[in-house]
Amino acid sequence: MDIVSVLQVSFAQLIGPSAIFYALLAIGLNLHYGYAGLLNFGQIGFALLGGYGVGIMTVTYDQPLWVGILVGLALAGLLALVLGIPTLRLRADYLAIATIAAAEILRLMFRSTASDSVTGSTRGLWGFADPFTSLSPFDSSRQYNLLGMRFYGDDLWAMVVGWTLVLLLCGLVYLLSRSPWGRVLEAVREDEDAARALGKNVFAYKMQALVLGGMIGGLGGVFNALQTKSINPDFYSTAQTFFAFGALILGGAGTVFGPVLGAMVFWFLLTLPDAFLRQAIAGPDPLLPLTEQQVGAMRYVLLGVLIAVMMVFRPQGILGSKRKVQLDA
Repeated sequence: MDIVSVLQVSFAQLIGPSAIFYALLAIGLNLHYGYAGLLNFGQIGFALLGGYGVGIMTVTYDQPLWVGILVGLALAGLLALVLGIPTLRLRADYLAIATIAAAEILRLMFRSTASDSVTGSTRGLWGFADPFTSLSPFDSSRQYNLLGMRFYGDDLWAMVVGWTLVLLLCGLVYLLSRSPWGRVLEAVREDEDAARALGKNVFAYKMQALVLGGMIGGLGGVFNALQTKSINPDFYSTAQTFFAFGALILGGAGTVFGPVLGAMVFWFLLTLPDAFLRQAIAGPDPLLPLTEQQVGAMRYVLLGVLIAVMMVFRPQGILGSKRKVQLDA
């Protein structure tokens, strides 16, 4: 058993592109759930529109990459408006139902053969990331050593850009949460009736939080599309939203760096047992009688048990406050 190799693989995921993608999704969810008390179970739908905005505008309509990025973010904001207008005046569960349904409807629409000429159907889209990778100062064919971990040049460039975006968004959330707007948003989360009694337009504040968090989710979709250099509709499943929620719960809702720390810990804890178990079943005399499929399922079982235990003993997460996870639904 090569423990050093297991730790290297796990720590690579701790700071790798996957952690960045889920950190971006979780930051958007944090504005929804942690600060405004909104239950959005369809964050991956916003990411889908962000990614496909880039792919469709650049591949299908031959537009510059920056146009695709702007269109993807605008579509994510538009989806938030469409979902928020009929649901935000109702109970929290109506928004949850609407968002999870919208995300699945979008995924099925984009993978439909009827939309093949625009979205590529089940084949997806590719060949749009060259303007992004051409800006990289790293050699795409070379592996670079970073703190004992090895990354290809394209992944390292994506990590530099991605972590810069994460830090900028954390700064934005920090400023917003300490502004009058952020304090009103927390008041809405704690007690909507009290906020209304003070003359605040609760619907408007909820809508603003939903749009902003949705656009951050769309930015996550843009990053993922550029980092993987392809878009496939089957990737944007509902499970991805719950992975982001798992990261948010681990790190702590209603905190600035909680979503980021949660995403990093989530992928570390997901990769560590996977790498360990795959070594344990390798070779002619394996330590454990498990198949490859069982190993893939086992890592989610172990992570799920860990999250369940944390919800019992520390529901506020690593950095969170218990008061901030109690919603006025």
